[in-house]
Amino acid sequence: MSERVGASVAEGENTIEERHNGAMWELEQKLDQSMDEEANKLKIMYREKGLSMWMLLTLSFQSLGIVYGDLGTSPLYVFYNTFHDGIKDSEDVIGALSLIIYSLLLIPLIKYVFIVCKANDNGQGGTLAIYSLLCRHAKVKLIPNQQRSDEDLTTYSRTLVTEGSFAAKTKKWLESKESRKRALLFVVLLGTCMMIGDGILTPAISVLSATGGIKVSSPKMSSDIVVVMSIVILVGLFSMQHYGTDKVGWLFAPIVFIWFLFIGATGIYNIFKHDTRVLKAFSPTYVYLYFKRRGRDGWISLGGILLSITGTEALYADIAYFPLLAIQLAFTFFVFPCLLLSYCGQAAYLVNHKDHYDDAFYASIPRSVYWPMFVVATGAAIVGSQAAISGTYSIIKQAVSHGCFPRVKIVHTSKKFVGQIYCPDINWMLMLGCIAVTASFKNQSQIGNAYGKMYGDSDDMKGLGTAVVLVMLVTTLLMVLTMLLVWRCHWILVLIFAFLSLVVELSYFSAVLLKVNQGGWVPLIIAAISLLVMSVWQYATVKKYEFEMHSKVSMSWILGLGPSLGLVRVPGIGLVYTELASGVPHIFSHFITNLPAINSVVVFVCVKYLPVYTVPEEERFLVKRIGPKKFRMFRCVARYGYKDLHRKDDGFENKLLTNLSSFIRIETMMEPALTSSTYSSAFSVNYTQESRDELLRNNSNHNNNNNNMDMFSSMVDYTVSTLDTIVPADSPRNATSFSQNNTVEEEEEEEDELEFLKTCKESGVVHIMGNTVVKARNGSWLPKRIAIDYVYAFLDKICRENSVILHVPHETLLNVGQVFYI
Repeated sequence: MSERVGASVAEGENTIEERHNGAMWELEQKLDQSMDEEANKLKIMYREKGLSMWMLLTLSFQSLGIVYGDLGTSPLYVFYNTFHDGIKDSEDVIGALSLIIYSLLLIPLIKYVFIVCKANDNGQGGTLAIYSLLCRHAKVKLIPNQQRSDEDLTTYSRTLVTEGSFAAKTKKWLESKESRKRALLFVVLLGTCMMIGDGILTPAISVLSATGGIKVSSPKMSSDIVVVMSIVILVGLFSMQHYGTDKVGWLFAPIVFIWFLFIGATGIYNIFKHDTRVLKAFSPTYVYLYFKRRGRDGWISLGGILLSITGTEALYADIAYFPLLAIQLAFTFFVFPCLLLSYCGQAAYLVNHKDHYDDAFYASIPRSVYWPMFVVATGAAIVGSQAAISGTYSIIKQAVSHGCFPRVKIVHTSKKFVGQIYCPDINWMLMLGCIAVTASFKNQSQIGNAYGKMYGDSDDMKGLGTAVVLVMLVTTLLMVLTMLLVWRCHWILVLIFAFLSLVVELSYFSAVLLKVNQGGWVPLIIAAISLLVMSVWQYATVKKYEFEMHSKVSMSWILGLGPSLGLVRVPGIGLVYTELASGVPHIFSHFITNLPAINSVVVFVCVKYLPVYTVPEEERFLVKRIGPKKFRMFRCVARYGYKDLHRKDDGFENKLLTNLSSFIRIETMMEPALTSSTYSSAFSVNYTQESRDELLRNNSNHNNNNNNMDMFSSMVDYTVSTLDTIVPADSPRNATSFSQNNTVEEEEEEEDELEFLKTCKESGVVHIMGNTVVKARNGSWLPKRIAIDYVYAFLDKICRENSVILHVPHETLLNVGQVFYI
C-alpha cells in the first residue's frame, strides 16, 4: 500500500514538474518570439531603377577598361606559346586558329556571357555569389543563423522545387549530411582562392609583358632596368586603385577601346593582304585534323590555346561593377569580333611567314603603325591587370560577408553604383605579392618567357593555366546545381551544359597538368595559402557560433532576476552585441554576474549577414521587445547583404535607436491597454524566492554540463559560486537597492516610454561587445593546435575589430572578455 502511495506521489511530482517546465517553456517562447511578424510589417516593394540607353552605352564603354583588359591582351602571346617549338605545317596554323575560335565561342561567349553571368545574385558574380544562391534554395549553409523572417525580404528571391522532382532529390541529398555541405563550401573556396592567386600573378605578368617588349627594340638593355621599371609601374597601378573603379574605368577604357580598334583593323588588313583561306578555320573539321596531325604535341599545345580565354573568370567576378546587359553588349558586339579578327589576321600572316612564330603579333603589324601600336599595346597590357584586381576586391568582400575571410576594410568608391568598392588592405597585399613575383625574374630569358606569359621556359608561370582551368571547373559544378535548384531546368539541358563544358575544360586541364611537374608552384602556393587562411577562419567562425548557441542563457533565468535583473539599473542605453538572433548571449550573463550595474535600457543587437546581395535600408532593422515592459529589454537584428557596407557616416547607432523608437510608438498604438499588466501580473504570481532559486540552479546545471563537455571556459569560471554573486532580492545587501528600483520603476511607468528612451539616450549609449579568445582544446591533434592557436590567433590579431567595422566610438566601447576551447 505504501509503495502505491509513494508511486502515486512520485508520479504526481513528475506531472507537476512537467507542467512547470512546459509552462516555463511556453512563457519563454511568448517573451522571446521570432521576428516573423516584424518582418512582415517591414516588407515593402523595392526595385532598382532602370538604366537609360545612353547610360547603358556609357557603362559598356567603361567596362572595357575594367573587365576585358586581361582577355583583350591575349593576342600578344597565344600563337607564340602554342608553337613555341616552331611551325612545321601551315595547316597547323589553321587548326590552332579553329581551336581558338571555338574556345572563344564556347567558353567566354556562350558559357559565361550568356549563361554563367545570368547566374548572378542581383548583379553580383563569382563562385561565392553562386554559393549565396544555393544557400537560399537549399539548407547548405554551415552557420544555421537563418530565420523565417529573412525569407520575407524583398531581395530574398528564391524558387520552390516540386516534391519528387530531380531537383527536390538533389536538394535533399545535399542537405542530408554535413560532410556534403562542407565539401560544397570547400569547392567554392577553392575556386575563390584560385581567383585570388590570379589577382597576384596577372598584374605582374601583364606589366612584364609590356616592359619586356622594350627588349625587342633594345636587346642590350639590362634586365635589372626592366624589372625596376615593372615594379615602378606596379606601384603606380596599385596606388591609383583608391580613386575607385568609376574613375579608373574612365582612364583605362579609352586605352582598351583604341587597342581593340587597332587589333581588329590590323586583323582585317592581314587577312586580305596575306591569306583569306584562314577563314575556313570556322569549320570545326580543322580541330579534328589538327589533333590527327600533331598527336601528343597538339594536345600539349592546348596550354597555349588556353591563353586565349584567360581573364574569362575575372569577367564573371567583375559583373558586380557593371550591369550584365552592358557587359553582354560590349563583349558580343565589340570585344568578340575584334579578338576574332586579330587572331585570324595573325594566322594569315603566319601561314606565309612560319619563321615569325615567336613574334607573330608585332611582326604582322604594318611598319607605318608599329610604334603607335607598341605604345597602345604597352598601355593595354598594363590595363589587363585591372580586371583581376577588381575581381579580387569583389570576391574578398563576399568572402568576408560569408564569414570565410578575416575582416578587412571595404571602401565604397561610387555614389551611383553600390558594387564599386576598394579594399586598401587587400590592395597593398596584392601589390607586395606582385612585386615579389616580378623581382624574382633575374635574367633576360626569364623576362622573355614572362612575355610569353607562362608556357615558355619560365617555370614560375606554368601553374597559372592550372589555376584558370580549376576555377572554370568549379564554376561548372556550381552551375549544374544552380540550374537544378535555382533555375529548375530539365535534367537533359543540365546534362548537355555539363557535358560540353567538361569536355572542353577537362581537355585543357589534362594538357596543363603535363606541365605542372616542370614548375608552376607560385600560383599553386598562393592558392594554398589563401585556402588555408579561409578554411581556418571559416572553421573558427562556425565554432564560435556554436559556442554562442550552446552557452546562451535561458529567458527564464533572466525573468527570475526580476525587473532590476538583481542589479542597479543606471541611466543610459546598453547595446549588447551578439551573433544570436534569438536568446540571451553568454556575454550578458558573464557581464551581470561580475558587475553590479546595468543600463536602464538593454538592447541585444545582432549584426547578421544574409546570403543576399543587399538588404534595403527600410528592411534592415527588426526590433522586438523581450519580456514585460518593466524589464526594458529589446532585441534588434540588423541585417546586411554581402554587397552592403558599413560606412562611417551611416549613423548605425542613431538608425538603431530611431527604429527602436518607431517600434515603441507603433506598439503603444496597436497593443491592447491591458497587455503590459497581463505580462506583469502573470509573472508576479509565479515570482517567488523558491522559483527564483530553482531557475538559478537549473541555469548553473546547464552551464556546468557545458563545462563538462569542455566546450568553453570563461575568463572567470562560470560555476555555481559565480552565480551566487547575484544576490537574491530579499538579501540585506540588495534589499535597499531593490526597493529603490521598484520605486523608480513605478514612477517610470507613469512616464511616457519614448521620453524615457530619449532621456536614456542623452545619458549615454554603451556598446558592450564580446572579446572572445579561441583556443584549441587540450589533447587536440597537432595540426588543429597550429591552425587555431597560431594561424587563427594571428589572423584575429591583425584583422579589424567588429567595433572598427561598425565605427563604434572608442570611449563608449566596453569589451567583455571570455575564452572558449574547441
